[in-house]
Amino acid sequence: MKRKLACLAGLTVFVLNGVGYAQPIPIEDFARYPSIASVSMSLEGDMLVGLVADPTRDGKEQAAAMWDISGEIDTKKPLIPSKITPHNGKMRFFGISALKQGKSLVFARQEWTGRLAGCGEGRTTGATETFVTKVYMADADLKVGDLPGGTKERLSEDLQRCLDMSNTTGLVSIMAGDPENVIINRVTLRDGERYFKHNLRTGKEELLYSDAGAVTVDQISGVDGMPISKTELETAGGEYKFHIHLIDKRNGSFNREEPLTTKAAERFQVEVLRRDASTGKYYILTDKFSDKQAIYLYDPSTDSFDAEPVFAHPDFNASGIVASSRKRDFGDIVGFTYLGAKSEVYWLDSELNSIQQGLEVAYPGRNVSLNSYNDDLSRVLFTVSSSAMPPAYFLLVDKQRVAVIGSSRPWIKTDSMKETELVYYPARDGLQIPALITMPKSLAPGQKARGAVILPHGGPWSRDSANWDGSGWPQFLATRGFIVMQPQYRGSTGWGRELWLAGDAQWGERMQDDKDDGAAWLVSQGYVAEDKLAIFGYSYGGFAAMAATVRPNSPYQCAIAGAGVSNLTRLGNNWSDNRLQRAFQGDTVKGMDPMKNVALANIPILVYHGNRDVRVPLFHGVDFYNAVKKVQPESQLLIVDDMPHSLPWYPEHHRETLSAIETFLTSTCGL
Repeated sequence: MKRKLACLAGLTVFVLNGVGYAQPIPIEDFARYPSIASVSMSLEGDMLVGLVADPTRDGKEQAAAMWDISGEIDTKKPLIPSKITPHNGKMRFFGISALKQGKSLVFARQEWTGRLAGCGEGRTTGATETFVTKVYMADADLKVGDLPGGTKERLSEDLQRCLDMSNTTGLVSIMAGDPENVIINRVTLRDGERYFKHNLRTGKEELLYSDAGAVTVDQISGVDGMPISKTELETAGGEYKFHIHLIDKRNGSFNREEPLTTKAAERFQVEVLRRDASTGKYYILTDKFSDKQAIYLYDPSTDSFDAEPVFAHPDFNASGIVASSRKRDFGDIVGFTYLGAKSEVYWLDSELNSIQQGLEVAYPGRNVSLNSYNDDLSRVLFTVSSSAMPPAYFLLVDKQRVAVIGSSRPWIKTDSMKETELVYYPARDGLQIPALITMPKSLAPGQKARGAVILPHGGPWSRDSANWDGSGWPQFLATRGFIVMQPQYRGSTGWGRELWLAGDAQWGERMQDDKDDGAAWLVSQGYVAEDKLAIFGYSYGGFAAMAATVRPNSPYQCAIAGAGVSNLTRLGNNWSDNRLQRAFQGDTVKGMDPMKNVALANIPILVYHGNRDVRVPLFHGVDFYNAVKKVQPESQLLIVDDMPHSLPWYPEHHRETLSAIETFLTSTCGL
């Protein structure tokens, strides 16, 4: 298998390697819609669906596309969509997912301004600029229409919009053993969250069960759609506990499992992943026994974990399991995943492992992801990407031939970029901080870079990955001569419990020290001069940029804050509306408040913020800018029309923000 697949690399190399060398990569190459995105394959392996740059609108919008792969496939030329469906001019597509029976789910959104009245995310009083999101069903002809079935409640237009704002319909299981049905869930105003067996052929639905009260469904069986684990939230004396209920194989009833109980304030990870039908044991992802998350088997009949984990990595967090989507072994565990510099798979299945290894030989130095496959593995959809290569989609045919589906951004020249690397550096208190570093391809050994940009991630309970970044920021900056460091500062998740908990109540303090220490490390290594440093972040990263602006003795020449949290007091007040969130995370969000220290600002800052951001409301950016410009008059404010908090953003959002970032770094910051 490896030898066969290695011979295929030459067939598709034109997709992977840029022609010529261009530096820097133009803003438009990052900004425009991908040529192809969101590709998935039906369970039967007879069709692909995805989003493409709409040819009827000069690529300025995205359209839904379908490829018929049921017959013989000519792998000597790229696959061409059989059908393309533009959006209706109002709801703009942002995702699509193939199911079976020729059906697909299509996800779309449009701008909307009005009174939320407690619906969705945002203010509960006054008008809010936000988005309405809807889920549609597409048939075998790619005709997009309303999802059949659903609630029978008679809703006013305002109440229906309320549900749409929360994106209340989701796919729970594709049920490989059932030719017609899938499991979906919906949130209704009257009955809460409900789970249905949805017939794709007829559109009719059968109610399976509802979530009500303090005990909610956690995991279901992909075979019959019925629950296999539930979670109960208990409140006593101001303390919150999560109790997990599992099925006891001996009597089929749900029992509370005390060894799995956790307190919200202690933040131990205990996640039910899968039930082994043959033994009745459960696969549990947890950090109760080690700094790094590992996967254990738990036996509800004995109320005990196995002595040793079934999967653990010595240096990185285990993150989950890979379950088979083949009919013959649907739901069986075929691999485990873990989080290194990027997500990796440890395959247990010999066939899938052979395919993975063969494709890695065919595409050396790239990340190969097996996305989906049919029952006999005659059709395998896979993605090839890296931190220096936008995702490209391929189809492995009959285990020996590769068909090109397309590259998301074929216009980007991959030979102008360098791969991101994982390093560790010491913080001032000795804690080892992971960091991802992207170097300019043009930087010669021993040469100092034009400058360095410290790029902290959002969250802060999140992490970065050494894969292609959908924002484009690391390579956008690196191809302009900047070293880009993404510090995984204390408070980051995915790197172990010690690093995560070390960020508690350290906003703007030790969490900020980690970023400054990363900048100092770059200088100490000779990569950059100490007067050529900047910090740029988004969301929590925007908070970090604001904090850097007002901290004394800033190592940076300037800061850039996108959608940043500037006011910890107001953030805390908003969170106090949710008692569970306050108990779980509220006490960790403490530290230095930038709004209370604006008078100490010692470097200029570019503040940009979307006017449809309901996650971090616009006042955070506007208030901080209005205060800081009095102290640092070179500071700037950019309000971006129709921009939400999270990706995907429209091309005009990327154009406007990337242009502002580049101009600010070059002119105001002087890098």
